[in-house]
Amino acid sequence: MHSLGIQYELLTDGPTLQLVVPAELFEKAKYELWQYEIENRQPPASPSRLTPVYQNATPGVLVYAAIITLVAVLAGEAALDRNWFAAGRVDGVLIRNGEWWRSVTALTLHSGLKHYAGNLGFGIAFGIMAGRVLGSGVTWFAVVISGGCANLLNTLLLDSSHRSIGASTAVFAVLGIVAGFVWRGKLMKQDRWAYRIGPIVGGLALLAYTGAGDANTDVGAHVAGFACGFISGTALTHWYHLVPQPNVQRAAGVLAILIVVAAWIFALGNA
Repeated sequence: MHSLGIQYELLTDGPTLQLVVPAELFEKAKYELWQYEIENRQPPASPSRLTPVYQNATPGVLVYAAIITLVAVLAGEAALDRNWFAAGRVDGVLIRNGEWWRSVTALTLHSGLKHYAGNLGFGIAFGIMAGRVLGSGVTWFAVVISGGCANLLNTLLLDSSHRSIGASTAVFAVLGIVAGFVWRGKLMKQDRWAYRIGPIVGGLALLAYTGAGDANTDVGAHVAGFACGFISGTALTHWYHLVPQPNVQRAAGVLAILIVVAAWIFALGNA
């Protein structure tokens, strides 16, 4: 106030401090105080966002393509004198009786060329999206876990006679992983509500567009896959600092493959 030529006096009354100015300078003093507050106001802190470290998604999608292609050939040839479809499909009764491996083996089986080609194409597309930000190993480990959990969940929610096969559950788990990670990691602009829910809306739109299908489509498995993937994607934001480490990617990738192989060993061994 002194530098502005405004006469003032400070009065204290215990914890209270009062600024007293002449009546004719009251409005000017109030304006100057308001200006001081505006100029010194701290800008609002921007929400904490993850900084993506872009990874090589190619190894993951190549292994995915190789596995579902290999299983398609072996199942079509009834290799090892086993009915791979009967041994590996989701079967509500058998899963409830302890054959958990079916929730994983079913992800690698297909009913025909069209079914296989659709899941191959969408799996590669969504796998590249996820692998770019999460890495090949972490992405597909999360997919195997999310897809398996989705099949288990779908089985528990439906009649025990429910049966299904197909990688589409895993494909929509990848989509859910991307949506959950982008949303929780705040990778999109977050200062407006429309941007905040954008990844969720986008994921659900793709789910509705590509996951409804015809009367033979297991919509419940698709929704469960997306939901379990979304949970995985949000959880992965808490461990994202580990993603750039090559050893983590390799370990996660090898573990994902071992889970699939072990599931098929159990399946064929009990066929």
